[in-house]
Amino acid sequence: MAADTPRDTAAEGAQGLAALAEERVDHRFKGLPPDAEGLTVGELTAQRRNLFTDGFTTPVLALSAERLEHNLQLMETYATRHGLAFAPHGKTSMAPQLFHRQIEYGAWGITLAVPHQVRVARAFGIQRVFLANELVDPAALKWVASELAADPSFRLICYVDSVRGVELMDAALRASRSGPTRPVDVVVELAAGDGARTGIRTEAECAAVADAVAAADTLRLVGVAGYEGEVPDANPERVHAWLRRLVALAADFDKAGRFAGADLEEIVVSAGGSAWFDAVADVFDGIPELSLPVLKLLRSGAYVSHDDGHYRRITPFNRVPEEGALHPAFRLWTQVVSRPSPEQAFVNAGKRDAAYDLDLPFAQVVRSGAEERPATGITVTGLSDQHGWLRTAPEADLRVGDWLGLGLSHPCTSFDKWPLIPLVEADGTVVDYIRTYF
Repeated sequence: MAADTPRDTAAEGAQGLAALAEERVDHRFKGLPPDAEGLTVGELTAQRRNLFTDGFTTPVLALSAERLEHNLQLMETYATRHGLAFAPHGKTSMAPQLFHRQIEYGAWGITLAVPHQVRVARAFGIQRVFLANELVDPAALKWVASELAADPSFRLICYVDSVRGVELMDAALRASRSGPTRPVDVVVELAAGDGARTGIRTEAECAAVADAVAAADTLRLVGVAGYEGEVPDANPERVHAWLRRLVALAADFDKAGRFAGADLEEIVVSAGGSAWFDAVADVFDGIPELSLPVLKLLRSGAYVSHDDGHYRRITPFNRVPEEGALHPAFRLWTQVVSRPSPEQAFVNAGKRDAAYDLDLPFAQVVRSGAEERPATGITVTGLSDQHGWLRTAPEADLRVGDWLGLGLSHPCTSFDKWPLIPLVEADGTVVDYIRTYF
């Protein structure tokens, strides 16, 4: 498409979302009713089937409609209360329907990690993307340049953390030019410490990278960023100290005139995973007045579904309970297929179905027919590819054929195992299906 014929990305995104309802239900999608074969997702949604009585097969992952809504509202309120812009990390769900729900609940845009994820977001009309990673792939940069040229309303910001990376970006973008185009906006990434993940280790090196950006007319320096979750031996004092370094770097860059003459409307200062966003709010509240308004951009992503393990333990809302509480929104329903002894049972969900990289699943409830009761005395002790291993205490009431509801730990490795996830109300009514793209 020619650069002088701007794309109507909003219309393309709406068409993409509408097309999700036209996708046919078939063998690609785990857990869905076999008798739904051939229906469109929209037709199946309109039937408002019940997860427990209308043909769904185990294992099946369910996302709570009410808890999802609560989490979306809570983080919108939190960001607004603390004067933060919010670009939730989309790698968590890779679900365009949820991207748009997050934007409806006040998100500035969506954070992503790799070019493929950006392509998914663009296919569904996302107009603002924060790429929390370095980007030096020539083919991906060529595509980014074409998107910027075709759509004046599209904004992408990405990390830089080395002079070499800047040189590679500049060379690739120059090679891709076929006419006037906008520069790619970049933020200098400050490392969280020695031995941390990506990012620049010292302020002097940050200045050298900023100078390299200034020398490349294909790039535009718009701010600084980093990820406090990588602070070594993180505790509140260390995380606050690193965040103050990040803010000081932005102030030093501004004082040195590094943001002047770039036709900027704002300076970006960005941080924030799902473990320390309270510290981000604290430190960003004290950002000094700079030469331009500051976009204080928070990037936490796991909140959208939260979990019953890792994030339940580390969420900042444990430290600030007066601000509210996130609700775990996932439950994996599986079925008891073997009860070889009073101390042991097996269910038909395993590593292909459940997150297990941070914690094993948690047995929560048992369903026998219409009866639901706590999963007393039942513990998940291991996972095979397609089986869950259970230890059962004498008080466990569990029989072959019962459904067992499992809580999960780590949203990112829960979403990625399920291409189509029922969105379920508390009474079991399925009101939508969430499509993921991993």
